[in-house]
Amino acid sequence: MPRWALGLVFWLLPTVGLADEVRIAVASNFLAPLEVLAARFEAAEQIETRISAGATGHHYAQIANGAPFDVFLAADQARPARLIDEGLAVAASRFTYASGGLVLWAGPDEAMPESGLSGLTAPDVHRLAIANPRLAPYGLAARQALEATGQWSALRPQIIEGANVGQALQYLATGNASHALVAASYAHMSGQPEGEWQRVPARLHDPIDQDAVLLEQARHPQAGQAFLAFLRSSDAADVLKRFGYTSPRADS
Repeated sequence: MPRWALGLVFWLLPTVGLADEVRIAVASNFLAPLEVLAARFEAAEQIETRISAGATGHHYAQIANGAPFDVFLAADQARPARLIDEGLAVAASRFTYASGGLVLWAGPDEAMPESGLSGLTAPDVHRLAIANPRLAPYGLAARQALEATGQWSALRPQIIEGANVGQALQYLATGNASHALVAASYAHMSGQPEGEWQRVPARLHDPIDQDAVLLEQARHPQAGQAFLAFLRSSDAADVLKRFGYTSPRADS
């Protein structure tokens, strides 16, 4: 099963036999790089990682209702900030771990205008898959990009929303959508869908800065702190770059 498809459902990635563990709630777009990071972290620290991937909005609701996570890797800055305001996350632990982007993906034999998203017209599109803008930051960025190019109203009848950005990519991969606006990280992983993609100019949407935070209800706070420290390492920065993310800002 492709890595992006694993982001559609709640799942755990255990490694048996390690002395401690850290439970991580992660935005779907960051699942594949987190798999790589988790393996390196486990080898270096002998701490087991248990991962749940999904939409940032869903994770926020789960944490507010007492879900037993130690670390939250959101796809935005708003939900971690809200958790801090609500006394559910440790303010001093929050930092921006990655900044992402969008790509327009066209399925096999589907139109990809030379000018990219700005040249896409309704006759070119059978269905356009995006993540739910109310729950997923990448869905919100997709809507902002369509509004910026003046296409939101014209393409609205063809838009199909996924619960998260991984599901939006699945719609494209299964032929249920001719085009998709999804995380740029998907263009840098193995097992990606067929077709072609173009990067959406960052000026068409708000920055997609992704914040990490340790949760107040963490059952394994020391393991969570160790993982967050690893996420700020140069080793982690190399992995992020490989998946198309820009490095965290020095002042974050």
